[in-house]
Amino acid sequence: MTAVASWGEPVSPTRALLWLQRDSGTPLRAPVAVIGTRTPTTPQIDAAFAMGRLLAEHRVTVLCGGRSGVMEEVCRGVAEAGGLSIGLLPDDEPEAANPYVTVPLATGIGVARNALIARAASCLVAIGGGYGTLSEIAFALQFKRPVFLLEGAPAVDGAQACPDPDAALDRVARAILAL
Repeated sequence: MTAVASWGEPVSPTRALLWLQRDSGTPLRAPVAVIGTRTPTTPQIDAAFAMGRLLAEHRVTVLCGGRSGVMEEVCRGVAEAGGLSIGLLPDDEPEAANPYVTVPLATGIGVARNALIARAASCLVAIGGGYGTLSEIAFALQFKRPVFLLEGAPAVDGAQACPDPDAALDRVARAILAL
């Protein structure tokens, strides 16, 4: 589905998202969560970095667990694009955050923070992952949040597989725009 600008020019969902976030005056304030493995492969590192960069370029706030692996790479992509990332840490101290997190929030609640990430996000992008990622996906689906899967993320009924970060951004844009 392609949205149509007021002057009749078709626009892609990602272009409409950029307009919403940059020019509309009423951007989405709920973040998009990017979740995944602490021990990523090279393709997962590349996907996480690209996803962070794409979301930041579209002025979408990124929420993650704030630690290492996919979380660090997505925050690095966000930082390099001048965006905003929030790290919802399981730890007691904000110093546990990776060096690229813009806003570290130390919860002190351990893995229970997975439910908070899933609840707080407008949608989630999962990149690789194990049991922690699987729990975040399950919570998100239970909370009726769209979940998009990249690079070996656990396949769960209701989550949508994406071939690459650009396709995931398109799905994120469609979810945010309710297309």
